[in-house]
Amino acid sequence: MNDLNKINPMYQFSLKAFSVVFQRAVKKAEPEEEVQQRVSNLTDSITFSVFQYTTRGLFECDKLMFVTQLVFQVLRMNNEINPVELDFLLRCPIQPGGTSPVDYLSNQAWGGIKSLSSMEEFRNLDQDIESTPNRWKRMVESECPEREQLPGEWKKKTSLQRLCIMRVLRPDRMTNAIRNFVEEKLGSKYTMGRSVDFASSFEESDSATPMFFILSPGVDPLKAVEEHGKKLGYTLDNRNLHNVSLGQGQELVAEQALDVAAKNGHWVILQNIHLVARWLKTLEKLVEQHAEQSHENFRVFFSAEPSATPETHIIPHGILENSIKVTNEPPTGMNANLHKALDNFNQVSLAACTQENEFKSIWFALCYFHAVVAGRTKFGPQGWNRPYPFNIGDLTISVNVLQNYLEANPKVPYEDLRYLFGEIMYGGHITDDWDRRLCCSYLEEFIKPEMMEGKVFLAPKFPLPGNMHYESYHKYIDDNLPEESPYLYGLHPNAEIGFLTQTSEKLFCTVLEMQPRDEAVGEEGGMTREEKVCATMEEITGRLPDQFNMPELFARAQERTPYEVVALQECERMNFLIREIRSSLRELSLGLKGELSMTSDMESLQNAIFLDMVPDSWTKLAFPSTLSLALWFNDLLARISQLEAWSVSFSLPPVVWLSGFFNPQSFLTAIMQDIARRNKLPLDSMTLQCEVTKRNPEDYSSPPREGAYIHGLFMEGAQWETQKGLIVPARMKELTSPMPVIYIKAVPANKQENKDVYRCPVYRTRQRGPTYVWTFNLKTKEKPSTWTIAGVALLLQV
Repeated sequence: MNDLNKINPMYQFSLKAFSVVFQRAVKKAEPEEEVQQRVSNLTDSITFSVFQYTTRGLFECDKLMFVTQLVFQVLRMNNEINPVELDFLLRCPIQPGGTSPVDYLSNQAWGGIKSLSSMEEFRNLDQDIESTPNRWKRMVESECPEREQLPGEWKKKTSLQRLCIMRVLRPDRMTNAIRNFVEEKLGSKYTMGRSVDFASSFEESDSATPMFFILSPGVDPLKAVEEHGKKLGYTLDNRNLHNVSLGQGQELVAEQALDVAAKNGHWVILQNIHLVARWLKTLEKLVEQHAEQSHENFRVFFSAEPSATPETHIIPHGILENSIKVTNEPPTGMNANLHKALDNFNQVSLAACTQENEFKSIWFALCYFHAVVAGRTKFGPQGWNRPYPFNIGDLTISVNVLQNYLEANPKVPYEDLRYLFGEIMYGGHITDDWDRRLCCSYLEEFIKPEMMEGKVFLAPKFPLPGNMHYESYHKYIDDNLPEESPYLYGLHPNAEIGFLTQTSEKLFCTVLEMQPRDEAVGEEGGMTREEKVCATMEEITGRLPDQFNMPELFARAQERTPYEVVALQECERMNFLIREIRSSLRELSLGLKGELSMTSDMESLQNAIFLDMVPDSWTKLAFPSTLSLALWFNDLLARISQLEAWSVSFSLPPVVWLSGFFNPQSFLTAIMQDIARRNKLPLDSMTLQCEVTKRNPEDYSSPPREGAYIHGLFMEGAQWETQKGLIVPARMKELTSPMPVIYIKAVPANKQENKDVYRCPVYRTRQRGPTYVWTFNLKTKEKPSTWTIAGVALLLQV
């Protein structure tokens, strides 16, 4: 429990509060004469009570992480878990450079299998998959592979060993597989998602133990306090319930309410305490004083929003540690979000507009649009480049605007409405140009004249309903809305696989960070943390090449062409990074030997190396990347190789690995500068044109006469059909597909081809957003908005 504040600073627990939970659990445990059974009953009762107490105050996304950590700790204490296998499960190291021999596994998955096969218990796994690919294919391509038996002898493996195999074969199913594992080891009561009702949480509070509601958008947990208060006779009318909303100079009112309530046994609700940062220390002292001397019926209820980052967290430890924390989150999914959007209106508001047909059609489309933009967030960067606080206020104001415009115009001003909704009401939150384009694309698809002819589908098999009574719209959703899937948001099903894979990666990464630090890892638990770090440091130092000799390179690059300037800048930046890696590792090595005192920076470096993460001090000087340290280092060596080859004579390589640059924009700009100089054209009138070839890098022996051939790009959200030269829907389970070589040249902007093209953003990593590089125009037969809504982009690294 103590470790949970590493995840979110709101998760603070005190020993005092733990003792109360512990003692209650002892009383609740089944009595038993036989000592062993009694101990077992006590252990079960205490474990489950602590689990319930803790999860009640955790956000949904962190509950699985907590129970995963719990199950591993319980199994470790009982010596029922192999530390080597657990270490593999949490890290999933990948042997780089291998090519998958079977079409249903990616190169990355194959690297994981090779890594797993090097362990005794999994010896020959790689050979078995290669020699009997079809029986493994059935399991890998199953809808629920976590419920399938492994082929042949592998079905006899332990639950943890099966998890290790599943981790490399189907990482997207790991959250389900972990839930099954928890259920098998601890029982189904640990995986049931039912939230504890307010009344039973209230039973655990007392005059010294406040209740703290951690707020989520769209949920008002304090209604439950008022309803329960009514049953027990505590209401505003009876003057024994005090409700103070902070943030409007109400601190003095809150202090008086606490004093009165503590003396007379009243209840006090203090809402939004995060809005009064300076007063929080005073509040902490007041709560402490009243805890010692107050009426036994006195109760305090706090509510606050969690801070966006640990640095901006302001709620004092004393308040958090001694409170019963409760999270309430709104239901998720299109069905819940759409009903919730409709709930803000009624039959009266629907009948208020004279253009009834038009109003109801656009109103329902707006409600669906609101549910889409809110729900799309769960798909991470492929959903939105940046998260936005869309709220019900955006929807209700948009509907008011809609009504006013329809009353004022005999013809529906579709374009004006789309502009108001997309650029102002919802667009007011949006800070990224590509997200703005996405928002407007949805509105162009949903709100257009064809909607009055019944020709608009909000999702596949979900047409816009006609003119109905208010209640009938709710029924229409229940009867006709397809099952939850990415199709409802205009995305490919792969988007869900990507989102689930990233969720499981984050889960294991967090659990790994929370493992006890004194645990031995490696072969039979024989390698200590320090030994593992030292071995990694030696390998990195041994393989890291020398810095580039800059004076020599400057002397060799006489002409200073745009390309030569890029190469020199890249070599200089690489030198900074190589220097930092060497010096930081040398320092840490001396620190571990005891020749230097360990600093916090050295400890952070040691921790990052142990967790297979790229250290912060290297990241600051490096290129954006989401790779683990081992894969990142191999990537770094490949970048150095490209620069070494290029800087020998500074002649442009036949095909340039665009992903290998610190600053890929500078190389693309150099193409424009070079062609503008040669043709004596003004640079500001030039633009890049890209032509996707049908060839691979090895097919080229020399660069083009003008421009450059580039490679190393991947498409996410769709795929490139090489023979047709078009964007087409992605293959199932292939999250990113490699692009052929692309020929990039500069042309005057007025000669750029803009017909039947999708303006495709290029990003450096899957994080998208701030890693934007350029826009490439790619051929398409579909409407460009199809690919915008599907979140199609080119990535330089996957």
